[in-house]
Amino acid sequence: MAKVKYVKATAVLPETLIIEIQKYVQGETIYIPKPKEAHQKWGSCSGGRKSIDDRNAAIREAFRNGEPIQQLADTYYLSTETVKKIVYSK
Repeated sequence: MAKVKYVKATAVLPETLIIEIQKYVQGETIYIPKPKEAHQKWGSCSGGRKSIDDRNAAIREAFRNGEPIQQLADTYYLSTETVKKIVYSK
């Protein structure tokens, strides 16, 4: 998990903006999110999303080739319900 980076407001914000923010909150830590267009989907940096997509594709292929759901669940350490969601989706 990424470490939270704290930045002192006086180091990055103009004094007039700090005064305006202080009308709403004083002495508290606030989170300012990135703009929506800068947001990255889960796993896009680490490769986790691609890894899961590849695993799910392999599960679908094995199911099409006749592998039983219970066997797929055992092989991939998933519940049978999770395997069903994977093979019956899309």
